[in-house]
Amino acid sequence: MTKTIIITGGHHNSALVIANYLVARGHRVLWIGHKFTSSSDKSLSAEFMEISKSGIPFLELKTGKFYRKYNPFEYLKIAFGFMQSLIYLKTNKPDLIISFGGYLAVPVVITGWLLGIPAITHEQTVTAGWANKAISHFVKEILLTHPSSKKNYPAGKSHVVGLPIRPELLDKSLKKKFTPPLIYIICGKQGSHIINQALFPLIPQLVQKFTVVHQTGSHSVYKDYDKARRVKDSLGEFKNRYVHAPYFYAKESAVFMQSAQIIVSRSGAHLAYEISLLRKNSVFIPISWASHNEQYLNAKLAKNFTSAVIINEDQLTSQSLLDAINKALKLPPKKKPVKTLPTDATKEIISAIGKYL
Repeated sequence: MTKTIIITGGHHNSALVIANYLVARGHRVLWIGHKFTSSSDKSLSAEFMEISKSGIPFLELKTGKFYRKYNPFEYLKIAFGFMQSLIYLKTNKPDLIISFGGYLAVPVVITGWLLGIPAITHEQTVTAGWANKAISHFVKEILLTHPSSKKNYPAGKSHVVGLPIRPELLDKSLKKKFTPPLIYIICGKQGSHIINQALFPLIPQLVQKFTVVHQTGSHSVYKDYDKARRVKDSLGEFKNRYVHAPYFYAKESAVFMQSAQIIVSRSGAHLAYEISLLRKNSVFIPISWASHNEQYLNAKLAKNFTSAVIINEDQLTSQSLLDAINKALKLPPKKKPVKTLPTDATKEIISAIGKYL
């Protein structure tokens, strides 16, 4: 029997794996998320582009965040987010809400609880996201990526399943040999202006020995994609060794991740897990303002599985980035870890979902 399921939250890569699985089995899936990269930037978000490309109906939610400092405008946005969630839920009458963290999940899950709609949530980080902690009392089940998160949630409804992995990442037929070897720079859904600033001066030097694939982001204020185009035009005979795009979709990103000699990356929960799973030599540059310093903790955990160098954001310069890349290239591959990362999270999550459908 076809069921209506709403998926929401901040980690769309994990969520899309589950959404595609449910759609393939005939369920009606709706997505509630960010249409734009931020409230101050009207570039379309990677989330919106990838979900729309998959054919899943996308519902934009405009809501605010709770901050430590009082901000009356944010509280008005939060109230609007609850009203908008109520309209979406009353209109579409879902049988289940699935959350993947992030502040957008809060009004959707709590409003669903008030309407008697069951919800489950998935925690990607090594700690506990603020949003997931806030909704933990309103969901039926809390599915965790890492055992270290268990202490933050009610024991009776929390268990570890791992992270949903997009099938492309494990498809070995996608791996290619790049000549010269590939450096892949991927900096989360929106790219990173800070990393781009450090990287651009290095491109002319790097392309002499490497193929460089660079996810720039699409921020309309920083215009790093335009800067990348100008850098490429200046490379002369080496210009074909520099490939850039605002965002790489699942299949093409999987090709680059599998094929890279080294990956330069933020250390969000999803990227850190995938890089650990592939055991790629890496340079991690954690976001300094991430909640509970979770990106640094993700990077630190990843070093148990793969050879990596961590650069603190306040120490990031072109020279420190170049030094880290050279160091990561020389690191011996990590021996097979004693503990392995789960790759069957999709199966575990679908099993949990089935109980509420």
